[in-house]
Amino acid sequence: MMRGHRLTAYVTAAAGVTILSLLLLQALVGRLLQRAQIRQLAIEVASNLMLGSVALERFGPEGLAEISGMRLAVGPRPDPNSPPGGHRAHGRSLRSQALLLENELCEHVVPCPPVAPTTTGPRGVWVRMGSPLEVVWMFVPLPSSLAWPPDPLLLSLSLGMGGLGAVLLFLTLEVQRPLRRLEAGLAAVDLEARPAALDVGGARSVRQLTARFNAMVKRLERSSKEQSTMLAGIAHDLRSPLTRLQLRLGLADQDSMALKERSLAEADIAALERITGQFLVFAGVDDAEPAIEVPLNGLLAEAAAFAGDLAMDLPPLHRQVRPTALSRAVANLLDNALSHGRPPLRLVLRPVGAEGFEIQVWDGGHGIAAEQWEQALRPFQR
Repeated sequence: MMRGHRLTAYVTAAAGVTILSLLLLQALVGRLLQRAQIRQLAIEVASNLMLGSVALERFGPEGLAEISGMRLAVGPRPDPNSPPGGHRAHGRSLRSQALLLENELCEHVVPCPPVAPTTTGPRGVWVRMGSPLEVVWMFVPLPSSLAWPPDPLLLSLSLGMGGLGAVLLFLTLEVQRPLRRLEAGLAAVDLEARPAALDVGGARSVRQLTARFNAMVKRLERSSKEQSTMLAGIAHDLRSPLTRLQLRLGLADQDSMALKERSLAEADIAALERITGQFLVFAGVDDAEPAIEVPLNGLLAEAAAFAGDLAMDLPPLHRQVRPTALSRAVANLLDNALSHGRPPLRLVLRPVGAEGFEIQVWDGGHGIAAEQWEQALRPFQR
């Protein structure tokens, strides 16, 4: 049903463009075609005048009319009692055609024959024939200036423009617009965001392409959920043996384990806890944490307590954040600075605009080369 409505709309649009094109061509080209028709008609009328003038001397008006089939009138002027403006059905366009025909005849016939437009009856003009015995007028029919039915050339051009308009409308609505939506959807696909499914519409090939895009988005979303579930499960599974190891270390006799080995074991456990925390962050476990308004200076000071000797520049500032996720992110930055950078360390908090803020972690290391910045921002990359 929808396709039927669209087909009807395109046919209606093609008909509208055809009619509009025909009217424009009639207005722009119709006068030129009319002049060409009058010029061709003048040649035929001039030939009839010359042959008719010779035949009038032998057969007379009645005989010539019977032999040739021409409509002739004898007298000073046909329709002598008609008003100067002519019949309403003919009007000014007939007078202009008559004047144009007279000018064309003057170029072919000497002396120039008078031309008088009709005021009653069929549309046309009376042309005076060169008869030396009596005044004879020959009737010449003229086509309407409205040119209906229209000229075949103009009608063909109008139909072509109507078809072209319908094709362009089809390409715009059924191909270009769906492809633009598909392009926007493809641009929105990344590792974190998934665009909504697109409406399947347009041409057949475009519909197939859109359906495949929607299927791809569903597969990516399903794969992302499975990956997040797997990573979260691994992280949670690792936390249980880590907890048991911490408990055993706490219950172990201080004398039964060398101090150096104990510190190494505690460092290994801390490293495993950091890894599980990174897994949880990457899996998006904290995404459901609601944002609340907290004092950022106090939250950051608490998150940086493990770093020891640390210079902090934390002015009082309240913002809406996810406190657990933000604390883990800042702790991870500080831990990386302690592990891979050099002292001194510095933690800075700065407000940005009315609602934003910026956290800076500084260390005295050599930094990262510019060509490695993108790689450093990827998950699980050093």
